Amino acid sequence: MPVPEPEREVDESVEFMPRSAVGAACTASTGTHQRQVERLLRLRVDGKQSAADCRAIQAFQVREKIKPANGYAGPVTWARAELLAARKNLDPGRRCPVKKYAVACVDLDRQLMWVRKDKKVTFAVVNIRSGRPGYATRTGWHSVYWRHKDHWSSIYDTPMPFSQFFSGGQAFHAVYGQLATPTGSRGCVNLSYRDAEKLWDVLRKGDRVYIWGKRPGS
Repeated sequence: MPVPEPEREVDESVEFMPRSAVGAACTASTGTHQRQVERLLRLRVDGKQSAADCRAIQAFQVREKIKPANGYAGPVTWARAELLAARKNLDPGRRCPVKKYAVACVDLDRQLMWVRKDKKVTFAVVNIRSGRPGYATRTGWHSVYWRHKDHWSSIYDTPMPFSQFFSGGQAFHAVYGQLATPTGSRGCVNLSYRDAEKLWDVLRKGDRVYIWGKRPGS
């Protein structure tokens, strides 16, 4: 079996964008996540880039060190804005059930996850990446049934560090690349290497997983 490559440092603050937006001081291009970013930054939600939108998004990007800071509302900008909002209001729709046992809560709408036991959050909210079209992450209740710290996918021939399987071949696991990408996973719930490593010490075999929503664009 191949040995997983060592962890690579990935700059999570580099935005994805089309050629039309590259090099612009403040782009007029409507972003792939325009509506979501407008909502989170409390702008007029119309899904169309305006000069005012660009200035507000650009200011957010500068503050959060997202490069290039040119006002394009892409997946990286959206992911960061969604995470910051969740830190202030974790579960506004009260979608994740509160139980006396540990529940890994996965919100596909916002591409976020956390773990709570009763009213205590035992694993703080983090960004995730779920399944792309044709590889949807299965919603509903699941249980962690197998854990393999140094797993290697025999199907896709790729490393899956800190794998915690909860539904068939779908698992929480680390990825070495960037999470906030235009496309999703092949069904797994991807985390950054550091977050997956921390989650490994939080969850145990038999712990419950509850997943809801749908990845935007899937």
